[in-house]
Amino acid sequence: MLQVVYRYIDPGPAPGASSAATSGVMRRTRRVGTAPELAVRRALHRRGLRYLVNVAPPGTNRRRRADVVFRGPRIALFVDGCFWHSCPEHGQLPKANREWWRVKLHGVVVRDRDTDAQLTAAGWLVVRVWEHDDPDEVAVRVAALVTSRRPVRPPPA
Repeated sequence: MLQVVYRYIDPGPAPGASSAATSGVMRRTRRVGTAPELAVRRALHRRGLRYLVNVAPPGTNRRRRADVVFRGPRIALFVDGCFWHSCPEHGQLPKANREWWRVKLHGVVVRDRDTDAQLTAAGWLVVRVWEHDDPDEVAVRVAALVTSRRPVRPPPA
C-alpha cells in the first residue's frame, strides 16, 4: 500500500497583501460554513441525511477535519475550494507573490492527499467535491454511498 507521509511545507513568512482590497478579501475568507459547503449540506439534509459538521473522523488525526462526516457508513466529505485546493479547472495562482503562493498551495494539495491516505487506512471513504460542483448532484451521489455503506443491523429478536 502506498503510504503518503506529510511534512509541512513552509512557504516562508506570509507576504503583505498586495492591496487593501486583497487584504479585506483574505480577512473575510471563511474556513467553515462557506457558501458551497452550506449548499451541499442543505441538499444532503433535504434528502433526509443527518451528519456531523467540521469534525475529525474518529480514529484519525484530530487536526484533519472533514466538512461533513457520516459516522455509521464512515464517509468523510470535503467540499474543496477551487483556489485553496488548486482545482485543475478553475485554480489560478495570484499574480502578486506568485512563488510564495505556488509553494503554499502545493502544500495544501500534499496535505489533502495525506489526509485521504490516513482516512482510507482508518477505514473511511473519502469523498472530495469541488465548490463548483452542483450541490444536488453531490447530494445524490453521497446519498447513494451512504445507503450502500450503512451497517447492516440484525432484525429484532
